[in-house]
Amino acid sequence: MNTPWLTLIGLGEDGSFSAAARAALNEADIVYGSARHFDLVPGISGEKRLWPSPFSKVFEDLAALKGHSVAVLATGDPQWYGIGSSLARYFPSAEMTVFPAPSAFQLAAARLGWAVQECECLSVHGRPVDRLRCHLYPGARLLVLTSNGHAPHDVAKLLEDEGYGASRMTVLEHLGGEKERIVSGIAKELSNDVADFHTLGIEVVAAPSTAIRSRIPGLPDEAFRHDGKMTKQEVRAVTLAALKPYPGALLWDVGSGCGSVAIEWLRAADRTKAIGLEPHKERRLMAAENASSLGVPHLDLIDAAAPDGLLDLPEPDAIFIGGGLTADNMVEFCLSALKHGGTLVANAVTLESEAVLLDAYQKHGGDLKRLSVQRASAVGGLTGWRPAMPVTQWSFVKS
Repeated sequence: MNTPWLTLIGLGEDGSFSAAARAALNEADIVYGSARHFDLVPGISGEKRLWPSPFSKVFEDLAALKGHSVAVLATGDPQWYGIGSSLARYFPSAEMTVFPAPSAFQLAAARLGWAVQECECLSVHGRPVDRLRCHLYPGARLLVLTSNGHAPHDVAKLLEDEGYGASRMTVLEHLGGEKERIVSGIAKELSNDVADFHTLGIEVVAAPSTAIRSRIPGLPDEAFRHDGKMTKQEVRAVTLAALKPYPGALLWDVGSGCGSVAIEWLRAADRTKAIGLEPHKERRLMAAENASSLGVPHLDLIDAAAPDGLLDLPEPDAIFIGGGLTADNMVEFCLSALKHGGTLVANAVTLESEAVLLDAYQKHGGDLKRLSVQRASAVGGLTGWRPAMPVTQWSFVKS
């Protein structure tokens, strides 16, 4: 078993940390941190090193120090949107010792009197604030890490844009330190100057006319900008049910169009990832716009057509084929790329693509179904049913 050589020490805003962490810091040959961290912690005996630029170089630098005793200073809990979660991707946990301090989320919840387990704990530090759109619903309590003092004003604008301008925003600056300050106000009226180092608390209040967007798949078609060629609401809901999104899973959306399926996949479960292949520029632009407006700006859109464009992509947990079914070897290529236990779902509306799905069903099994939707609309002065084009769907789990 590896011996821990890398120690992560979480600091409070006042520089406080545990006696065990102080003992580990005293034994460190080399200590990494920011200038702010070093100002907070006097008496460091090891060699002090500031974070390199670019920051990504730190992983290479740390790897070269294996065998030395190295300490890393961080703010709060290093494992909660902190350096610890990044280091864990490069170094085995057996090589690290972590001494967390109370996180910004815990401190903010304590000041606000909120139960942490009932809050959405989010970060838009170095991320688009559009990510918050996915987490807005009446009565939600959000605790948010941000990048700078301008971020609360960006968030306030987003809330007003989404119909939540009556939400109460609380800016909690320098929690636990001498400069701690708490400022609260209504989002649409927010005008205070804010310190860069803060945590944001939001009590979400919806205007009476606000459209509530559930994360359960099946958003109305009007939620997306599209050119008419998209997976419609009812079929999309059935498609996502067959794809079975779960936290952390990766989807390939082949023939992404306006991105409706990939976007609903990303909204349906936390930490999901999606890669959309779409060779038409106008549709990629629509998909990117839709992804941002629906709170999942991290949708990865690729200018490529399948199956060639699928080469060298990360192995998917699920694949949706919404376009290009008649391309040579499309289904077989996707099946070979799919993880064991993964799911492939393909939809067809033309006879030619339906024939491909029938052939796949006869070769591999799975489920083959036809979906038909009729919507009521005016017929003269009366009301009648107007059928949409039927959709044939094949779904298959790779065992």
